[in-house]
Amino acid sequence: MPKRLKAAVHYTVGCLCQDVAEEQELQFSKQTIAAISEITFRQCENFAKDLEMFARHAKRSTVTLEDVKLLARRSRSLLKYITQRSEEIVSSNMEQKERKKKKSSTAKTAEQEAAVVESEDSNMA
Repeated sequence: MPKRLKAAVHYTVGCLCQDVAEEQELQFSKQTIAAISEITFRQCENFAKDLEMFARHAKRSTVTLEDVKLLARRSRSLLKYITQRSEEIVSSNMEQKERKKKKSSTAKTAEQEAAVVESEDSNMA
């Protein structure tokens, strides 16, 4: 697993470096890409350990959004981005729940109306 994950990080870093190289008209050596990949992988390992510790300290077995925000606290721009995205996700989830409620209540109302009509029909017969 770690080899595949490392390879995926290396591939992604390579793609990002290629994009930057095209935009900035410069080149990255293979050694530079490898070094950036290794640093990125190690930093992700550190992040994972920190997140695990934050959750464990709070006597939880699950990492939460608050743990991620705590991890990002030293980078204002990253914290701001994470906070904005989480608010967007929460808002989107709330909208979806509201739509489901409306569909559910509309379906129930239609069923109730059908039952009333059916009941009236059977009373007339």
